[in-house]
Amino acid sequence: MNPVIGLDVSKGESEVQAFLDNRKPYKKSFSVLHNNNGLENLLRFLIEVEGETGVRPTVIFEST
Repeated sequence: MNPVIGLDVSKGESEVQAFLDNRKPYKKSFSVLHNNNGLENLLRFLIEVEGETGVRPTVIFEST
């Protein structure tokens, strides 16, 4: 597997979508606020994806 997490970064929040492999989405996309709670949720999600795949995901940022 080649997990990837995409972050569409905008002012105040980011939209997150993970893919376990090419064109295989993992769960639904969700928003993360740019505060401590939001970033902790994102970190938990990164750890969850790594646990699911056994591979640390690549993270891609896109600013809008």
